[in-house]
Amino acid sequence: MKLDTPTLLITDDDRDFRETLREVFEPRGFRTYLAGDGEEALQIIQNERIHIVLLDMHMPRLSGLDTIRRLRETQLTSLLPCILISAALDDVIREEARKQRTFSILAKPVRLREVTGVVQDALRQAYDWPAQ
Repeated sequence: MKLDTPTLLITDDDRDFRETLREVFEPRGFRTYLAGDGEEALQIIQNERIHIVLLDMHMPRLSGLDTIRRLRETQLTSLLPCILISAALDDVIREEARKQRTFSILAKPVRLREVTGVVQDALRQAYDWPAQ
């Protein structure tokens, strides 16, 4: 599937972190959507065409993993590339993320090169999108 403008949903309860990632990805040609928690992310995904989802693990109402679980239950979003980010990763979270077919798991603080590289990899693998 050829993409004209890739869309990225950034989901984190830290508003400054969301805005920083938006400032990183928009100049790279992404249309970005921001969500403060998993419930808000699910609402955006129902209404917009999203190509990649970045999710913080620990958020109010619905965690990153719980959000991914819900996405995997629906045929339309079961293959949506999800990248989980957390400052408190452990083996249990990593194993559950693998079970939910999470594209990648990143530890906070994330490096700019790391997060942009993983998003590019997800675009290439899921949509055959060329490297930028």
